[in-house]
Amino acid sequence: MNLVRIAYAYARRSPLATLLNLLLLTLGVATITLLLLLTTALDERLKRDAAAIDLVVGAKGSPLQLVLAGVYHVDVPPGNIPLEEIERLRRNPLIREVIPIALGDSYRGYHIVGTEPAFLGLYGARLAGGALWSAPLEAVLGAEVARRSGLALGAQFAGSHGLVEGGEIHADNPYRIVGILAPAGTVIDRLVLTGVDSVWKVHEHEAQEEHAQETAAAGQPGSASAHAEEPAVTPGREVTMALVRYATPLAAASLPRQINAESSLQSASPAYESARLFTVFGVGTDVIRGFALFLIAAAALGMFIALYQAMDARQYDLAIMRTLGASRGRVCGVLLLESLLLSAAGALLGGALGHALLAAIGAWLPAAASLATGALRLLPSELGVVTLALAGGIIAALLPVWRAYRLDVAATLAKG
Repeated sequence: MNLVRIAYAYARRSPLATLLNLLLLTLGVATITLLLLLTTALDERLKRDAAAIDLVVGAKGSPLQLVLAGVYHVDVPPGNIPLEEIERLRRNPLIREVIPIALGDSYRGYHIVGTEPAFLGLYGARLAGGALWSAPLEAVLGAEVARRSGLALGAQFAGSHGLVEGGEIHADNPYRIVGILAPAGTVIDRLVLTGVDSVWKVHEHEAQEEHAQETAAAGQPGSASAHAEEPAVTPGREVTMALVRYATPLAAASLPRQINAESSLQSASPAYESARLFTVFGVGTDVIRGFALFLIAAAALGMFIALYQAMDARQYDLAIMRTLGASRGRVCGVLLLESLLLSAAGALLGGALGHALLAAIGAWLPAAASLATGALRLLPSELGVVTLALAGGIIAALLPVWRAYRLDVAATLAKG
């Protein structure tokens, strides 16, 4: 007597109820699996991107905004700071390294970052081809930027104003690509790197044009020659923020407070702000996870109702099985196995669907491409989801199994 074949045959007797319960269970498991994969990948990505950065120093504003703009490059910075502040930070004995960055432009949505070669060391990045910038308007592309844009060494491109697509194109100051980075699995893959002087050059040109237009609009006829003799306008040197590495772990206790209290600058800890961001993000995932658990519970309830109602129709079949020599344990095993087969199928299909959804998200959203790499791995916590689904199946079958165990064979056969 093959219990698996009998259990499968019973499940096929009510295909609509079976498919509905399977669908609910699959969706619940898929949702929880997707959340596990996303939160794990996001947590790892946040830690990886900020691993070598102890502190971000920039203009006064939101600390979280400072970290999002300077470390993860997903927000606009609160403002600029004078270059003199960078030099002052470098003289602080608690600081080992200060790396300035200048933001403001982008290329096809990828941020153009004016910085120093030491920036690459923060992410363990290395060149796949070419060299680092050595003159203004030379650029190095991150691996993802190069792959998606199709630009090669020696090609030129013009950045656009702002950190999102659609800004004014700086056609008069094109960049020339001198290097391409190897994939690093961090935010640097999605950046265009250049020298700080490149950013100054682009925006100084804009400042001079604006100054000339304002002067021409305010001047009187015949005064153009006088304005032509004025020296070119050179705005004060500024950068957007600085990425800081401590000289000693003790700096974490005093340096942020010192910067916030004794200067016009603001400091923010990437580790602290990332944890705060993940806490806020976790509220939303908890709601979605609760909905997924509701789907799994609904599927378990559906299986219980289906098995309980089916007991009335199956009593005669089970009584015949008992007369043919099947023990109570084997008869009960058929019902339990039917529920477990449905639970196992839902768990496997849901897990596969969760991984497929993560891969689809990575293919659909370029910004999430690095997260999608987790679609090919199995998390230990996913085994807990499978266990949860199987436990739901066992619980759903307990009362029907108890009824089958207490079945009165003689009375059932007498009823026909």
